[in-house]
Amino acid sequence: MNKIIKKIVKKSGSSFFWGMHILPTKERRAIYTLYAFCRHIDDIVDGTDALSHKIELLDAWRRELDNIYDKKVPASDIGRNIYKNCMRFNIPKQDLVDLLDSISMDLPNPIQAPSLDDLKRYCHGVACAPGSMSLRVLGCKDEKLIAELSKTLGQAMQITNILRDIREDAIIGRLYIPREFLLKADIVSTDPMTVLIDKNLSVAREELAKIALANYNTAFELIKKLDKKTACNINALAYVYKRYFDIMQNRGWEVISPRPKLNCLQKILLVIKAFSGR
Repeated sequence: MNKIIKKIVKKSGSSFFWGMHILPTKERRAIYTLYAFCRHIDDIVDGTDALSHKIELLDAWRRELDNIYDKKVPASDIGRNIYKNCMRFNIPKQDLVDLLDSISMDLPNPIQAPSLDDLKRYCHGVACAPGSMSLRVLGCKDEKLIAELSKTLGQAMQITNILRDIREDAIIGRLYIPREFLLKADIVSTDPMTVLIDKNLSVAREELAKIALANYNTAFELIKKLDKKTACNINALAYVYKRYFDIMQNRGWEVISPRPKLNCLQKILLVIKAFSGR
């Protein structure tokens, strides 16, 4: 595996690694390359560079995607790896564009209390589009199943991240809880730190959790339609995220800290569960 791709994946310490590191070489390289692209774009948006420089870098990536799909020589190392490792799996260009657009929604200002529709649009790019690409790499050919599963599991996993990281997001000025759910909880402020200490925040978090839970339930039913090998790989990832969700659900949505954690052994056991079918 390319050194830069490997460094990005290992540095992240993500649950993603535990669900995908046992894949065959070609599939693993493709998945890790796509993940490295996601992290790289994230790092651009979250970095300390001037806004103008961030916009230049993101625009450069739009041109890089054109290079990749027009079969021109990519200018970046990650771009060359996308061309080398991913194109054999017929990754739609639109998935990569959607991912880039959604991550960019935190510019020029961090997202704060989006509408539910805008949140779903954000989730589509940062989670559903990567899910669509991953399913293609893992061998799924059913376009309808790809669309439905990537949407439901992607939303469930991204909402889990939002619920888990609410304190960390607030510290950097972000608030992904939908405005509709804040108002339902009688929270009128959209300032992240103000919302974080509001006694009614648990009501808004619970409303968002309902969407995640419904999506998890649908996704696990859809996973049963996949071939056994692909289903095991997807379950390995889904089980880890669902476990984070269950920890938060069981302790109550009024509890924000500490963030739920799984150690290496717990993650490995969830992967074993996914492949054993137990």
